Amino acid sequence: MSAGWIVFLKELVDALRDRRTLVTVLLSAVAVGPLVLVLVSSLVAGIEKRAEARTVVAAGIELAPTLANYFARQTYTVRAAPADYEAQLRASRLGEPVLVVPADFETALRAGEAPLLEVVSAASNQRAVTGVGPLARLLRGFNQEQATLRIALRGVAPALLEVVRVEERELADAAARSAQLATMVPFFVLMAMLYGALNAALDTTAGERERGSLEPLLTTPAPRWALVLGKWGAVAAVSMLIAVLSCLSFLPGQWLLRSEALAAMFRFGAREAAWFVALLLPLAGGVSALLMALAVRCKTFKEAQASVTVVVLAVSLLPLVTLFDQEGEAAWHLWLPALAQTTLMGRVLKGEPLPAADLAVPVVVGAALAAVSLAYVARRLRRAVIE
Repeated sequence: MSAGWIVFLKELVDALRDRRTLVTVLLSAVAVGPLVLVLVSSLVAGIEKRAEARTVVAAGIELAPTLANYFARQTYTVRAAPADYEAQLRASRLGEPVLVVPADFETALRAGEAPLLEVVSAASNQRAVTGVGPLARLLRGFNQEQATLRIALRGVAPALLEVVRVEERELADAAARSAQLATMVPFFVLMAMLYGALNAALDTTAGERERGSLEPLLTTPAPRWALVLGKWGAVAAVSMLIAVLSCLSFLPGQWLLRSEALAAMFRFGAREAAWFVALLLPLAGGVSALLMALAVRCKTFKEAQASVTVVVLAVSLLPLVTLFDQEGEAAWHLWLPALAQTTLMGRVLKGEPLPAADLAVPVVVGAALAAVSLAYVARRLRRAVIE
């Protein structure tokens, strides 16, 4: 164990000494998650700001005083559309959809007919597209008000038109609703753990082989299993260090949320961060060993990078199963690395209990993956043959 400890410290110092790679991993794996969160909050804040402005951009609103009066009673401000509103919408210079009122609007309304109102937007203009829904709901309110007035004038009670009453009831609690916003956190933390292990695993195997420092290490009297455990421990430690920093980065990242609604919904505190780190431990050990097993077969660092692409792709895509599987969680989800951690981290965000049996499955899978991979690495080093 003393030899393994010495190798562990040596590999850990080497990994932390490579400041350029370490800074790149920190920026790409740790800072990206909070940055995306801030960008999403900025987008939502912009939508909320436009909704609070309560402005309708209309062309020909002076031809429809009844409609203008309804907008005023709903505390909406009507702004005249520019003459070239179509060109501005296509060029995304105008951020609101345009309501086009026909010249015979009032005449058709008095005659009991249905005048045609156009809501003009452009699919390439995302700001205008987000405003189509609120404007359509506002116009439906005008329709309902006019229909109620017409049947009331004919002596018909408006309540007769409501055959049934519909009331929505939400079963999800506040934690479950906030988890929908925080679903991005497990993915970014998972990828931070992966990329933290990636460079360290390649450097301690194929990197040392390419630099010529692996062969002298194999000539030492230290047992092969001690060398393997020391290298693996250093790789897993770096991986978990990056994962911990990624979890902690979301804590101050919440202070930068520009949307008050998102800030109130986003719940990710010290408890959730601690659970995330605990759930990632078995995966970090298994993935680190697997990356070492793939890289130890390679002669160069670039060759090792190509070999581990499959692992990176699998860890990146497996969590997406929860997005495409609309039937909810399944028992087999806990038996797949990365998918199991994503599933359990989702439960943590929802505030659901974590049974010991469910926690034991990814631990057993991670331990088995690490044991098989490390046995292969030790066998390769024992034979001192690296193809």
